[in-house]
Amino acid sequence: MNMQRMVNKNIKNKALFVFSILFVLLFSSCEDVVNLDLETGETKLVIDAEIIWLKGTSGNEQVIKISKTAPYYDNVTPKVSGAQVRIENSDGEVFTFNETEPGSYVCTNFVPVVNTDYTLYVEAEGQSFTASERLISSTSIERVEQNIVPDFGGEDQIELTFYYKDPANEVNYYLTDYQSDFLLFPEYELTDDELFNGNEISTRFSDDDDMESGDTVVITHRGISKNFHNYMNLILEVYGGSPFSIPPGNIRGNIVNTSDSNNYAFGYFRLCEADKVSYLVK
Repeated sequence: MNMQRMVNKNIKNKALFVFSILFVLLFSSCEDVVNLDLETGETKLVIDAEIIWLKGTSGNEQVIKISKTAPYYDNVTPKVSGAQVRIENSDGEVFTFNETEPGSYVCTNFVPVVNTDYTLYVEAEGQSFTASERLISSTSIERVEQNIVPDFGGEDQIELTFYYKDPANEVNYYLTDYQSDFLLFPEYELTDDELFNGNEISTRFSDDDDMESGDTVVITHRGISKNFHNYMNLILEVYGGSPFSIPPGNIRGNIVNTSDSNNYAFGYFRLCEADKVSYLVK
């Protein structure tokens, strides 16, 4: 039952990218370009603050990116320069992020420790932002298997399945992304151990037409907090539907503006241990 739920969630998450492609094809096939008169909302800061500690690495180098929301038809995402960015852990250690290029802030001496609390501080454009989160551990990907399975139309397609052992006697949440040259965007999948606590869990990935022999699929499997799981679930549910639908409201993360609570920023500060494998499709 749980596996079926995870498969259904994966299908739903993929819908965003399928509909996005259909949307582009629909308008590119018209003789006249139609630009809808869309209402421009208030510009907001976007703080992309993922601390990801890949197994087998020190995790010392981390990057936080800061940008602004832009009108729908803009081709360029405005970068935010001149911000002051730092993270402090529960022991009082401070890790400073320095701007290396517009909107990109890098720390080279970060110390990731599982189950340790960290607080993010950002000063940008006269506003102060903060968020707190705990670094969550992740299990290792034990193996990846490849099979041929029928798609919805009965045609053969390649399916990858990766396996990991869930820790016993604790509640775990996971976020996996798949990246490859045949994907326009990474595909994301949420899972949890509600019915498989302490057991081996398998998770499947397929692409109806584009995945073929010789492709490389990079799988990044993260341990995440319950709160971030719930946030991502909302993101994937809202944007996994029709591209013509209107989101019910802005989905806000855990980043708080301490200068003006009404002038919030988009994004979610999260710290994840992760395992990454590159699989060459046979």
